[in-house]
Amino acid sequence: MNVLSYLIPISLILGGIGLLFFIFTVRSNQYDDPEGDAQRILSGEWDDHPKP
Repeated sequence: MNVLSYLIPISLILGGIGLLFFIFTVRSNQYDDPEGDAQRILSGEWDDHPKP
């Protein structure tokens, strides 16, 4: 039972870190155009001027 007193805080800290990284990726617009990226990967054309 003493193990739970260590595992619960550790899991909450790791979950909080994961949540912070998720919020960071959402704020940095990494999920803006998932369909466009999928279509560009499958396309045979070269894109000489990709989006920044």
